[in-house]
Amino acid sequence: MPEDLKQLLWRLADTLRGKMDADDFRDYILGFIFYKYLSEKMHSYADEILEPDGITYLDIDEDKKEDKEILFHVRAEAIDTLGYYLKPSELFGALASRTNAEGKAHFILDELAKILNNLEQSTMGTASEEEFSHLFEDLDLRSSKLGKTEDEKNKLVVRVMQHLDQINFDLDNLQNDVLGDAYEYLIGKFASGAGKKAGEFYTPQQVSTVLARLVTVGKKRIKNAYDPTCGSGSLLLRVGKEVEVGAFYGQESNPTTYNLCRMNMIMHDLHFKKFDIKRDDTLESPQHLDMRFEAIVANPPFSAVWSASPLFMSDDRFAAYGKLAPKGTADFAFVQHMIHQLDDKGTMACVLPHGVLFRGGAEGHIREYLIKEKNYLDAIIGLPANIFYGTGIPTCIMVVKKKREHSDNVLFIDASQHFEKVKTQNFLRPQDIDKIVNTYKARTEEDKYSYVASLKEIAENDYNLNIPRYVDTFEEEEAVNLKAVAKELKKLDADMKTTDASIEKFCKELGIDAPF
Repeated sequence: MPEDLKQLLWRLADTLRGKMDADDFRDYILGFIFYKYLSEKMHSYADEILEPDGITYLDIDEDKKEDKEILFHVRAEAIDTLGYYLKPSELFGALASRTNAEGKAHFILDELAKILNNLEQSTMGTASEEEFSHLFEDLDLRSSKLGKTEDEKNKLVVRVMQHLDQINFDLDNLQNDVLGDAYEYLIGKFASGAGKKAGEFYTPQQVSTVLARLVTVGKKRIKNAYDPTCGSGSLLLRVGKEVEVGAFYGQESNPTTYNLCRMNMIMHDLHFKKFDIKRDDTLESPQHLDMRFEAIVANPPFSAVWSASPLFMSDDRFAAYGKLAPKGTADFAFVQHMIHQLDDKGTMACVLPHGVLFRGGAEGHIREYLIKEKNYLDAIIGLPANIFYGTGIPTCIMVVKKKREHSDNVLFIDASQHFEKVKTQNFLRPQDIDKIVNTYKARTEEDKYSYVASLKEIAENDYNLNIPRYVDTFEEEEAVNLKAVAKELKKLDADMKTTDASIEKFCKELGIDAPF
């Protein structure tokens, strides 16, 4: 069932988008799936409340006075428990049924827009307002992307709704985030076709798994997890698959991705009180500064531009280092920010471009302070190139702890050659992930793969962390056997002479000149 649901939803999305760019259609299909999910959740919850009365939610007549009183109580319960409310007539299935079999029927764009607005309005002034505010703003039902005319737009929306209405999400019987995983599968499929834009909202699951396992080593439960550049939330949710997490926190500057992240959280059946996702620039306007986190995972934008304003020299996140990350490469600014937010007993794992390991200037100064003065760096892990969507550059994982068990050394792992190539993309296989995590846990040394470097050795290298300085991956070329080569050349020459003789004989029989 899980795999069938994933494939079914993707085929549906791929078929219905027609000529529309996959990246554009993503927001529509994911938005409609989310609306259907909220509807089925509301329907199921309302039926549960009404069961003692011997009625179902669809039995209610919204125009009857006595039924209006019932709806009033259902609404109050739903807002408190689910965080939102939909009337029976506003449910996905009810709206889809108001279209005819040919997909023409009623013009539903206005009605649909009103329903989605009502859903958001139902949360106003409640504890869930922030989690649902402007959640459907990217579902632009008047966009020319849906069609040239209003009729064309309506036809496409009706087709999508009718096809989705035929898929039973079966929320009462689904277990283990099946629907949430299917939703994230779609996000990943869209990311694979989005090129450079994909890096803005999605971290491949294989990489998410590595980061999540690294920050949860030896733990079964953590109080909270944080991602300062959370994208669609895939990294945070992966941490939740490794251990029980008390609450999830994240920040995202892109408004579309911010909405996608909140939807993803809810689709994984997370109660609105269990996650807090903020929309703003993390470096310029951090939203969780008063908090400390037990697990921090991140895949920040590589070498991003930030203001690097001198005013930040009085910011607690950066002041102690004495220098700011360069304006054109904010990588270490994100690292400093995360270290500031890291709990004393927490672990941080962050994906970064290789340049952070060896670039000089301010970055070299920050790197030295991080190791020499604070001794927070626990491990550096080199990943294969071409593993992220939209960029082929090699990357690394930096693991940081404030209270390190192995405070006299730093572990280096070169996993850059351990992957499977599928078409144009490289992938970490389960055994590759296990090897990384197990090596990290045991801090074992393996020729051409891992090395435990003393702090003294790192200091002697002027705090340059370039992995080849510590893990020797040089392979000696096999000595050339000149005699064997000469023998092969002689054989080849003899074969060619035989071939020439055969061609000459054949041409002579035909009465024509040989072509040589």
